Amino acid sequence: MSTEWATKKRRMVGFEKMTTEHEEIKAAEVETPAVEAIEEATEFDPAVDMPMYRQGMDWFVLRVASNKEGSVRDTLQRKVEIEGLTDRIGRIMMPTEKTRTLKGGKHKITETKLYPGYIFVEMMLEKGRIPQDVFFLIKETTGVGDFVGTAGRPTAMSPAEVEKMLFDSQLPDAEPEVKLEFVSGDHVTIHEGPFENYEGTIDVVMPDKGMVRVLVTIFGRQAPVELEYWQVEKTEN
Repeated sequence: MSTEWATKKRRMVGFEKMTTEHEEIKAAEVETPAVEAIEEATEFDPAVDMPMYRQGMDWFVLRVASNKEGSVRDTLQRKVEIEGLTDRIGRIMMPTEKTRTLKGGKHKITETKLYPGYIFVEMMLEKGRIPQDVFFLIKETTGVGDFVGTAGRPTAMSPAEVEKMLFDSQLPDAEPEVKLEFVSGDHVTIHEGPFENYEGTIDVVMPDKGMVRVLVTIFGRQAPVELEYWQVEKTEN
């Protein structure tokens, strides 16, 4: 009897060991993907992922037709690639700011040009002048004006100007915050809703909701009213 029990016990211990090993293998298989960190591919940003200055090149300001900045930039970039002039003309930047507005519960994302009427060109000069082939490529592009500087001799931007321009040129966030131009204490007039034409003071700003809390005087007493930011406007003191 004791021999039979010993045999059964050995079998049970062996089974438990196999079960434990099997569970450990399964756990390892489940945990492996979590251990291996997979980096998400990020979009290349020429304003951040490239040096401020590249050898032999400077930055210049080019005047362009208003509201045509994007099309002029895109056309120039295509022409530079087609003509094989990437060694003389580098990045062409058009700084923008992306903002999200909230009206009637609906979100709208708008992209605003920070330097309307201008784009910024990374370019190589020859003896302080624009090379002839580069000059004609740029000047024959619809919507292009002149470079900032004297005729044929554009003035290079200063390092501080380049640094600020590249900072402004960074790719905007995919989901920007709602931009509210109010701070606590601002005097405002309500121009929409049941409290239209009431004046009050901003008490709390809620950018995540796109709302503000305004203290208005109703029947001689101050009362807080929550409104969407577009329903109020600043009152000139």
